[in-house]
Amino acid sequence: MKRVFLVGYMGAGKTTVGKELAKLAGLSFIDLDYYIEGRYHKAVSQIFAERGEEAFREIERNMLHEVAEFEDVLISTGGGAPCFFDNMEYMNEHGQTVFLDVHPDVLFRRLRVATQQRPILQGKTDEELRIFIIEALEKRAPHYGKARYRFDAGQLESRRQIADSVQQLRNLLSI
Repeated sequence: MKRVFLVGYMGAGKTTVGKELAKLAGLSFIDLDYYIEGRYHKAVSQIFAERGEEAFREIERNMLHEVAEFEDVLISTGGGAPCFFDNMEYMNEHGQTVFLDVHPDVLFRRLRVATQQRPILQGKTDEELRIFIIEALEKRAPHYGKARYRFDAGQLESRRQIADSVQQLRNLLSI
């Protein structure tokens, strides 16, 4: 029975790497945000807007606890999930945790083209986006740092780089 949790900032590659790694390792893949959306029949941004962050984080914790009971699964968490309650400790107790670490400049390049898909980033200038990313990473670093493994996910720009990264992760986790 295997459980793997991928944590890291938005744009770190949790879903990209997670899907490929799960497929190769014979694990089910769950994106926690999509799981929540499926259960609540609403987008995460809509839940946030209607109920506020505190209520969303409660829902997120409950859904994390639910999927953490599944077997042979790889779970891609939302970027903020490890930073609330005892979520990071809980994930460490229930499986292998990997922090997908990406330099802020790389995150900026990835997120700059996705500002329309991510409501929290909409309307930010390039400079505001850079500052936003750096400040968020500094605040989240103590939580992400609790993951059992730290993996440099800065090289995911091509199919070859993704495949190489997935193989390195498989070796790291022995799956």
